Amino acid sequence: MRLSVATNFDPLLVEALRPFPVVELFGKLREDAVGGGRAPYQLAPVSRKRLAEHVLDARRAGIGFNYLLNAACLGNREITRAGQSEIEELCSWLREIGVESVTVSSPLLLRLIKRRFPGLKVRISVFGGVDRVRKAQMWEELGADGIVLDSILVNRELAALERIRKAVRCDLELLVNNSCLSGCALSPAHMSALAHAGQSWHGNRGFFIDWCLLRCTEMKLREPVNYLRSEWIRPEDLSLYEGMGYDFFKVAERDLPTPVMMNRVRAYAARRYDGNLLDLVQPYALQGVAGNDRYYRKGIGWYLRFLLRPLLVNPARMLPLKRLADLRHMTLPVEGPPPVFVDNRALDGFMDRFRESGCRDQDCETCRWCHEFARKAVRVDAARRAEALAAYEELFRSLDGGEMWRYLPARKG
Repeated sequence: MRLSVATNFDPLLVEALRPFPVVELFGKLREDAVGGGRAPYQLAPVSRKRLAEHVLDARRAGIGFNYLLNAACLGNREITRAGQSEIEELCSWLREIGVESVTVSSPLLLRLIKRRFPGLKVRISVFGGVDRVRKAQMWEELGADGIVLDSILVNRELAALERIRKAVRCDLELLVNNSCLSGCALSPAHMSALAHAGQSWHGNRGFFIDWCLLRCTEMKLREPVNYLRSEWIRPEDLSLYEGMGYDFFKVAERDLPTPVMMNRVRAYAARRYDGNLLDLVQPYALQGVAGNDRYYRKGIGWYLRFLLRPLLVNPARMLPLKRLADLRHMTLPVEGPPPVFVDNRALDGFMDRFRESGCRDQDCETCRWCHEFARKAVRVDAARRAEALAAYEELFRSLDGGEMWRYLPARKG
């Protein structure tokens, strides 16, 4: 087993990872010339100096570093003189500080780096959409050293995974604990929106309302079967994938406090977890985390920088977002049971159905495999669910109807 682990840039994380089969950390600056797959407000504030120190700390522990250049869209800036200069400067600096590999989604960026920076290994992001043999082969032919397969499309498609592994020689990696919906129709728009959120040259300057994440979260809360109709791989099921030749697993998320990330690493290294599966797979609603953890805390400065943007949006209309944050416990720990509990032990046997066939061409309402397991495994606090759904309804009314961007009431008629 090899693990690639998201970093929050906490020095204690590197030391805590030493006993585990972690071969690399992955992360990036909040903003750079390329962008990535997360909005700046989701990430720790990291300077170039701090990132260079973190890369060095990891190397001393025998752990490599993968820098993410994986924006799904570069806004065509990569074909301008200014964009080329910014990309070259960034990649030169990455080599200087000891970064060993980068992850990209753009075929042009792959070729640029392979030609101009041969010392960097290049991996293809999940945003590259690799879910079948020919896609994997094309990326390999373009020079990719490795590919992170598109978890949304392929994690439950065991036959496709087996064919891909046999068809290419390059390294293949599986993202094991993302919580997007399998085959999600929102995914292409979401990837593009996140890409622009983290680009230093973009006019929004880091401001971002994650409509896709909000909608996805509401869909799960409204229909709890969606907590299972997802892309995650349980620690107990890693052996299925290892039997097909996969041994490289990616563990997210980059905005997690160190104790939460270590809980995930331990679970996947042990191939077992007794408790709430959401502890391992969701990027929010964290409980039992010290409120003064400076690698996690989001204070008034964070709010003013990323959300209070009166020229872009009506700040008063952002209040439902804060209510939802409180309901989901995104920013502060809470006492008592979690609002949603997915009993991981009740999911033993869940993958049996996927040994026979995948989900790509199936009607979920006809199959109902996930529905049956959801009935046994998923528990939702009814009162908090109702309160959250009311806040979502208010928020989407403001977003979809346009009130989020108005300071005066809309004219009738």
